[in-house]
Amino acid sequence: MGTVVLSGAVVLVVLGFGNPLYWLAAAGVLFLYVRYGLHSSAPTAPGPAPTAGAAPTSYKAYRDRRDKQAKWERRYRRERPLESRRQERERG
Repeated sequence: MGTVVLSGAVVLVVLGFGNPLYWLAAAGVLFLYVRYGLHSSAPTAPGPAPTAGAAPTSYKAYRDRRDKQAKWERRYRRERPLESRRQERERG
């Protein structure tokens, strides 16, 4: 996402040599990206927090995260039995 915004800003700057209004647009795009886009990694759907790359700081934190993930998986299987069976068939 960041590379798309930066490359778009560069294009707007290059186009700005013909029309300075594009420079304002590039500044606006960069401002909005810095203001709202950098920390937009919050989960959009309910469920466990995405911590795939982050290592837990302690065994207790790991255990809590693992238990919470197991709870969500049990709930998913209970609420969507057909979908969970289909996913099991695809895995194995």
